[in-house]
Amino acid sequence: MPCVGDWLNNPLSIVRGFFAQNVPNSDWEKKVTEYFKEKLKENNATNWVPSLNDVPVHYLKPNSLVKFRCMVQDMFDPEFYMGVYETVDPNTNARVLHFGKYRDVAECGPQQEIDLNSSQTVTSERQTFYCVPVPGESAWVKEISFLTELVLSYISASQARVSPSTSYTPSRHKRSYEEDEDMDLHPSKQKEQHMGNRCCSGGDNHGCVEPKRLETEAPAGHHLISPNCSPPLDLNFPLPGEKGPACLVKVYESWESFKVNDVLEVYGVLSVDPALSIVNNEERDSSALDPMECMDTAEEQRVHSPPASLVPRIHVILAQKLQHINPLLPACLNEEESKTFVSNFMSELSPVRAELLGFLTHALLGDSLAAEYLILHLISTVYARRDVLPLGKFTVNLSGCPRNSVFTEHVYHIIQQLVPASFRLQMSIENMNHWHFIPHKDYTANRLVSGLLQLANNTSLVIDETQLEQGQLDTTGVRNVTALGNLITWQKVDYDFNYHRMEFPCNINVLVTSEGRSLLPSDCQVHLQPQIIPPNMEEYMSSLLTAVLPSVLNKFRIYLSLLKLLDYSISDEVTKAVEEDFVEMRKNDPESITADDLHKTLLVARFLSLSAGQTTLSRERWLRAKQLEALRKARLQQQKCVNGNEL
Repeated sequence: MPCVGDWLNNPLSIVRGFFAQNVPNSDWEKKVTEYFKEKLKENNATNWVPSLNDVPVHYLKPNSLVKFRCMVQDMFDPEFYMGVYETVDPNTNARVLHFGKYRDVAECGPQQEIDLNSSQTVTSERQTFYCVPVPGESAWVKEISFLTELVLSYISASQARVSPSTSYTPSRHKRSYEEDEDMDLHPSKQKEQHMGNRCCSGGDNHGCVEPKRLETEAPAGHHLISPNCSPPLDLNFPLPGEKGPACLVKVYESWESFKVNDVLEVYGVLSVDPALSIVNNEERDSSALDPMECMDTAEEQRVHSPPASLVPRIHVILAQKLQHINPLLPACLNEEESKTFVSNFMSELSPVRAELLGFLTHALLGDSLAAEYLILHLISTVYARRDVLPLGKFTVNLSGCPRNSVFTEHVYHIIQQLVPASFRLQMSIENMNHWHFIPHKDYTANRLVSGLLQLANNTSLVIDETQLEQGQLDTTGVRNVTALGNLITWQKVDYDFNYHRMEFPCNINVLVTSEGRSLLPSDCQVHLQPQIIPPNMEEYMSSLLTAVLPSVLNKFRIYLSLLKLLDYSISDEVTKAVEEDFVEMRKNDPESITADDLHKTLLVARFLSLSAGQTTLSRERWLRAKQLEALRKARLQQQKCVNGNEL
C-alpha cells in the first residue's frame, strides 16, 4: 500500500496502482475518485492540500495534488486524449499498458515507443475550462484562507508525524530564491528536474529551457510576457488590476453540471511540464510551414495552449460548486457540524447586528436609517426568478453623498472589508467610454474575452456616480450604461457573440452612490442625512476600521454571508394580515400607495426579518418595515421640497 504522503505528493502513483489492479475493467476510474474523496474527508485533510490561490506555482511540486478556488471564465471545446495506450520495446517486443488520464504528456520508459495502432488504445474525452481567481476577491479572504490552512495543516501534520512536502511556508521563500538563482545560472538543472522520461515529438530538446519562474501573483493588469511569443499573453481577467494565476482546468466527469461564471473549488494534479511549451512551439512552427497541418489559427493555439509556466494545468480529480467563498463559514451548511456552527452563531445574532448597525452608522456619518438600509442591501440576494423577473434583488441608491471627496471611496473600503468579493466602478465619462463591460466572443482566438460585468454571484458592485462630470458618452459609453441598467433591473448581462447576444443570469449586489438621484435605476433610494461633519474626512473614515477588533470584524463577515444563505417563508396567516393591511393603506392614501410599494415593503420586511435571524415574517417585522419605508419616503419628500425638484 502507498504511504501516507503519496496521495499528496504523488497522486499519479495512486492512480497507477488502481489502474494496474483493475485493467482491463473501467472500475479503476471510479475507485480513484472514491479514494481521494475519502482521503479529503479525513480530519483537516483538505487543509493539507496546497492552494494555487495562496502558493506561488514555482513552490509546488509538479504532478502533486493541489486545489484552486476559481471562477469559470470560459469553456473551450472538448478535447480527445488517449485514456489507455500501449508502449512497446522494439528490442524485446515487451508491451506495457499505461493510463493517459490526469496527464498532458504521454509517459513511457527508456527504449519504449507508443504503439498508436494497438487494439488496447482507448480514446477518451475531457473538457477544458479557463479559470481565473474569483474577480474582486477581498484580501481578507485570501489571508484568512491561507492562515487557516497553514495552522491546521501543521497541527494535523504534527499529530500524524507527517509533513506535507508540497505545503508552502514563508520559511521556504529564501531557499527557493536561492534555488531560482541556481536554476538561472544552470538551466540544464531546471530542465532535468521537470522533464523526467517523456515521449515527445521531436527528440531535440536543446530549446527546452524553462523561463525564469514567475510568482503566482501576476503584475497588476492582464498581461504577462510569454517566453516564446510576443505580443504579451493576455490572462483575460475580468477586472483591471487583478492578480493571481489563471489555470486550464481539465475536467473528466460531469462537466455538463458546470457553467460559465460558476465558482468552483477543484482538487487535481498540477501539470507544469515544460514539454507542453515545446510541443506548442513546434506546432506553431510546423503550421507556419504547412497551414493545412492544423485547423486552428496561430492566435487560437496561443490562447488555448499557453506556456504551462504562466498558465498551469490542473487535471481535476474532484470538483465542487461553492455556495460562498467566505473562509469563516463552513463550505457546506447542510452537514451536521455546520448546523451546529450556524445554531451557535444565530444564538448571538442580536448583539452582532447591533454592533454592525453602530459601525455602519458611524461610517455613514451618523445616519442610522441609511445604515439600516445598507445592512438590508448587503444581505440581499436573488432567491428565485419568476419568468424574467429576479426576486430578491435590492439595489440601493445612496444619494446625498459629498461630491469630489474621499467619502465614497472609504465607504467602499469598509464594504470591501465586510464582503468576500467586491468592485468599485468609478463612473466617470472617461471610464464609461473606454472600459468594456460586456464580455464578447473573439472568433479568431476562439475564446470569450472578459468584461467588467463578468462577475461571480454575490459580488458587491459599488457604482460611484459622484465621479460623473459633464461630457458626452460615445457608443461604447452608451452601451455600458445600458448594460448597467439591465444588470440592475433584470440581473442579467447580455454577452456579445457578434451575430447574436446571449443572456447570462447573475446575482450581483449593486450599490449606487450619487450626489442627487442616480441616472441608473434602483429598487430603493435612500438620501443621506449626515449627523456628523468631521473636520478631516480622511482621518475620520480611516480610524473606523482600525478601531474595530479583528474578532468583531470577523463576526460582521460571518453575519452578512450567513444570512444570504438562509431560507425564508411567510405563513398564510401573516399573508392574509399583510393583504388586509395593504387594502387599508390604499383606502387611506389611494394616490400614493401602489402595488410597487407593497412589493418594496415586503422586500424590506424579508431582509429585516433575516437580519434579525428570523426565517418567517412576523407582525412586528412587518410594522417595522412599514416604519422604515415611511421614514425613507418622508426624507425624500423633505429633500424634494428643499430643492424644488425631484431627487
